[in-house]
Order: sequence, then structure tokens, then C-alpha cells
Amino acid sequence: MAKDATPSVVKPYIPADAKLPEMTFRALFMGVILGMVFGASSLYLVLKVGLTVSASIPVAVIAITLFGLAKKVGGKDSSILENSITQTAGSAGESLAFGLGVTMPAILILGFDLEISRVMLVGILGGLLGILMMIPMRRTMIVDQHKELKFPEGTACAEVLKAAATEESRIAAGESIEKDSAAALDAKRRAKIIFGGFAVGLLYKVFNISFKGWKDTPGVEFAAPLKGGSIGAEISPELLGVGYIIGPRIAATMAAGGVLSYLLLIPMIKFFGDSLTTVLSPGTKLISEMGADDVRSAYVLYIGAGAVAAGGLISLVRAMPMIWRSLSAGLKGIGKGVKSNSTLRTDQDIPLKWVIIGCLAIIAVITFATPLHMNFLGALLILVFGFLFATVSSRLTGEIGSSSNPISGMAVATLLFTCLIFLIMGWTGGRYYVTALSVGAIVCIAASNAGTTSQDLKTGYLVGATPRLQQYAILAGALSSALILGPILLKLNEASTVYVPAAQVAPGLTVDASKLTVTGELHGPQADTDHNTYKVWQKTDTVGGPAGKYFVKDDGQLAYLVDPGINGHYSKRPDGSEVKKYDAPKAVLMSYIIKGILDQQLPWTLVLFGVMIAVVLEMAGIPSLAFSVGVYLPLSSTLPIFVGGLVRWLADRRNNKLEHNATLNEEERQLAGDRSSGVLLASGYIAGGALAGIIIAITAGVLTHFDQMMADWAEHGNPFYAGLHSDALSLLPYALIIVLLYIVAREKKADRPQA
Repeated sequence: MAKDATPSVVKPYIPADAKLPEMTFRALFMGVILGMVFGASSLYLVLKVGLTVSASIPVAVIAITLFGLAKKVGGKDSSILENSITQTAGSAGESLAFGLGVTMPAILILGFDLEISRVMLVGILGGLLGILMMIPMRRTMIVDQHKELKFPEGTACAEVLKAAATEESRIAAGESIEKDSAAALDAKRRAKIIFGGFAVGLLYKVFNISFKGWKDTPGVEFAAPLKGGSIGAEISPELLGVGYIIGPRIAATMAAGGVLSYLLLIPMIKFFGDSLTTVLSPGTKLISEMGADDVRSAYVLYIGAGAVAAGGLISLVRAMPMIWRSLSAGLKGIGKGVKSNSTLRTDQDIPLKWVIIGCLAIIAVITFATPLHMNFLGALLILVFGFLFATVSSRLTGEIGSSSNPISGMAVATLLFTCLIFLIMGWTGGRYYVTALSVGAIVCIAASNAGTTSQDLKTGYLVGATPRLQQYAILAGALSSALILGPILLKLNEASTVYVPAAQVAPGLTVDASKLTVTGELHGPQADTDHNTYKVWQKTDTVGGPAGKYFVKDDGQLAYLVDPGINGHYSKRPDGSEVKKYDAPKAVLMSYIIKGILDQQLPWTLVLFGVMIAVVLEMAGIPSLAFSVGVYLPLSSTLPIFVGGLVRWLADRRNNKLEHNATLNEEERQLAGDRSSGVLLASGYIAGGALAGIIIAITAGVLTHFDQMMADWAEHGNPFYAGLHSDALSLLPYALIIVLLYIVAREKKADRPQA
């Protein structure tokens, strides 16, 4: 039988000749706002644990719910095409946040400031470039290869939109209208669950952190024979939700990496190193004087970084056959989908000439943008790697989904090749750090957004949206999210920055202040006690004190070491108050690659230990990347993820025994679990907890007196926060949200969950 050459292989839910509201102001505005909210929460998450979860379905559910509420107060019902535009614009923030979060904090480790202009330029240019580069491949990947490329998140999101279709939309689709249909009732139920989860996550986090209701990271430290070992858990709703969504296998693998670090590597280093009478490089003090966190910072982080680098590259090499097929198919089909003059509404893209003009304009801005420290070769590398990995990302997203797409591996490969080219050119030293990082960051964001754009266009293809309007919507969403993510990143860093008195870390060290031209002042809680303006000195070596940014008095005396909130080392301010730092694991990896190649100053022995951990895991048939990230991260971050995965395993195990699930195969059971009520509640936990974390971090610099008052009260009058039994008591409120998640995730015996 001859193969059908007609490009359209499915009948869209809304026919091409249907007339429904689509690109309305309210749809675009709501999408932009939701994109900012989920972008902010995703940025917080990627700084904490180095990963995000897809925002497409939560954005779609929230949009449907908010439009439904608007109708109840006299507004007009939304069409399925309006909901599609909102979902498309709202999904851009999450992918943009991932790219920014895994790259830009590396600038702090490299000794530079998080300049707002640099962060915003990278976000805007990378986001827009990835979207534009994907547009010419729409027909090949979305239409012609519909059966081959499933785009799992995009397909699931289309089912959510169709299930909640309004009367007007169902009439346009040719469906019968039934009041209070099963689909409509199910949409309302799903919306209640995700908003309920959002409220629980928000209130839990606010009472936990702002009101010091209970200890946020209970734990226990071990003595001999496991001296140096410890177990702790950050009992937050967002990490619990992440664990539930990613599932038991990945969650357990990540936690296993943390167990290796905290219950084997750190105790082993303490066991062999406590008897040393000299400092073991790259540490700066005797191992016998180090606590568990000191050992981790001095040694284990390098091991973890080596494991993450090897795991990322191995995942990239494993994907090479798919990458080659993706690139070949993308090049063959380029331009096929750009038919703006097509008579079919569902076959119209942004015209190819405007796509090309837009890409060239972005490259021109990249070349001449001063904050990026860019040159022509760097811009050329962005063009080449950007197109390569945007194509690859789009295809891999279709084959294996956004969650398994090795974006960070692509960023690592880009940085490796870029730094090696710079090394060959003789471009070494600090002046080229920012150039190399800018190349990697823009390519990473472009690849991430290209994959997200593909998912959204797949959703639109299935529901019958207009591709051109979707493309405008995601461009607007990416631009808007990029404008706010930069300031949020800076505020999160400022809120957790500690100004360490120089006498504590670099006693007696002075510098010629007359040669320093840049000035700075304290921000955040410590600014209340010191309003002075200081000279800024970027120290690049470790002679006389640690490398980093220092504030210097006019007479040359050092005043403070500025320890950043992201990847900083000091978690206590001079007044004794605790500060929560952000680990940004993949950003550390990026900085190590740049510094290691351009300066050749890495402790390669420790890095190679990490590489061998990844190699051994791969030889044993275990995917090494998730485990390696666990080796790098604190166990307190991966243990709650494991708890979420365990709840998912228990819920799925119970649900799979029900009669209506007995005939499903393994893949169908996985899809049913991904559409379950538990995933919706977990998404709400993530959004609520992460948003509360951002609000708390920002307001900590404003409501400092209130924060100190609550801390003083909790230290002396709250047994859940401080005291002999505080670690055990703080687990009680955490147990409540765990039980709630399990109860909501349980299916009723007579009901089959709606698609």
C-alpha cells in the first residue's frame, strides 16, 4: 500500500475553517503572567537542586480555571484556542529559567558580578534565538513525523485542553453538548487539586520559614565509627513534589548519590585525613579541623563535578545516533513548514524571511553587546552550536520528552569545544571567562526553548491552533519572562549574600585602594548596620586569604569578603543568623570547565575520581547523570526528593492493582500515573513552595526586624524549632503533607482517571 504523502496526518480537534477567539489580549496577558510565575518558581528550583519540571500542564489547568472563574463574575467563556495561546506563552518561563539557572550563576564562581544587563541579555537573546530556529522545522517534526515523534508532554497537554473544552469549542469541534459532562467535571476536579496543592505549599513554606514554625532541615550527625557522616532533609513541599513527579527510580538514584557522599566519601576523607599534620590541597585547613560541610566544599564538590561532567557527556554520546538523525531530518525539512500564505489557518507560520532577519539581528546584537564580552568567533560559535542543538533538542523532545532531554549535556559540550577553541587561539585567562560562558549560556537557553516550542506546537497541532499565533505567543512569553528572571536571580543572590569581616578570613591583608575604580555597598540585612561605600577588589589567588570579591576601605584595609548567596561558602552572618545558600550544581560544573581549560588550574585528581564513579555506574548498567547530580548536591536536598518518589511508588503500586488498571501494560500504567491527581497536587506543591521561597528570600532584606524577632522567639519558645526534640517534632507537619499527597494520589475503585 502506497504511503500517504499528504502532510496532514491527523484531524485537529478544531477544524481549520472554524472561527473561534484565539490570540486575544486576555489570553496572551494571562499566559505572560503565568510564564513569569512559573519561570520564577523554576529558577528557584534549578538553583536548589539543578532541575525543573515541565510547566505546560499546570499552566493549562490554571488558565482554564481562571477563565472559568472570570465567567462566573460576568466574563466571557474562553475557547480552547485561547487556552492554547495562554499555555504556549506560559510555558516559556520554565525553559528559560532552566537555561539561566544552570549557566549564569557560574559567573560568581569565576569572580565576576551578576550584572543585570548581562543576565537579561543572555536570557532574551537565547530564548528568542531558540524559538526562531525551531520555526522552520515545524512541518518536518510536528506534521510529517507525527507518528514517529510523540512529544509526550505536548500530547498530554492537548488532552487536558480537550477535556476542558467549553460549549462553544465543542460545537466547533462537532461534539455533542452535555451540561456537566464527565470531561467538564473532571477539569474542575483537576483544577481544585492543583490550586489546593498551591495553597498548601505556599502556607506550609511561609509558616515554616517566615514564622519559624518548625525546623526546616532536621538531621543527625554520626560519631565514630562513621565519624563525619550525617543525614539531613530539607522538608519542603517543592522537593517532595519534584520527587513525586520524576518518579521512584530517578529519585532513588539521586538520593543514592547523596548517600555515597555523606555516608562514604566524607567519612572516608575524615578517617584517612584526620591524622595529617599538613593541609591537603585544595583544602585550606587541616582535615582534623574540618566539619562535614568543610570536607564537602574542599574535596567532594570536585568529585561530584567530575561525575556530573562525565555523566552529561556519556548521556550525550549515547544520544548521538538520535542526534545525527535529528540533524539530518531537520536539515532536509528546513523551510517546509514556513507557508504563511497557506489558505489553511492551521498551516501558517511566521514567514521565513522574518525568521532569518530575526536570527541575524540577534547574532548582530550578541556580537556587539558589551556586557557579554563577545567577539566575532564567539558569535559564530553561537550560530553554529545554537542551530545544531536547537535541532537536536526539538527532535529529542519529540522522542523522549522534555524531562529526559540532555540540555545540560549539550551546554557542557558547547563549553568544552568553545574553551578548547579559545585555548588553541591563545585566548586564556579571566578576560575570556565571560565570553565562553556567554556562548554556553545562550546556546543552552536556545536549545531548551527550542524543545519547549516544539512541545507547544505539537499541542497546537492536535487541538487545531494557528502555528503563527502560537509562535508570536511564545516569543512574547520568552521576552517577558527574561525581563523579570534577571532581577529575581540577583535578588535571590543578594538576599543570601554574607559580608564576612575580612579580619576573619584574610587578617592583615591590604591592597592599594588608589588603583581600584569600582565601588560597592552592602545589600540585604547587613546593610542596616553599615551604610558605607567601599572600593571593590576582585582577588584571583588564594595568597593571604580566599579568592573572591572584597570590599576595601579608602586606606587599603580590607573590610569584607563578599560571599555570594549562590554557591557561597559562609552560611552565618556576623550576628549569628543562619543563611540559606543556593548550590546551583550545574552552574558550578560550567565554571569548573571554563576555569579548568582556560587556566588549567583544576584539582584533576579529584575530578577524575568523579569521572570514574560515572564510568563504573555506566558499566553496571545504571544511568550515571542522576546519581552524579546526587553526589554533588547536599543529601538534605535529595533525600526529600526520594521521599516524594517513594510516595509515587506506593500510590502507583496500589492503583495498578485496581480492576480497571489490571489490563494496562507498563507504558500505559506509566502514562496513567503521569496524568494522576497525585501529579497535579505535586505540581501545586512545587509552584506554591517555590513561589513562597522566592517571596521569603526577597522580603528577608526588607522585614529584617520581624525575621529576627521570630528567630529569637523560636530559639527560646518553640520546641518544634529548637531544643532536644526539634528534629523529630519538625517531621510531624512534613508527615501531614506526605499523607495528603498519598491520599489524593489514590484512585477510587470504581473510577478510571480521565485522560
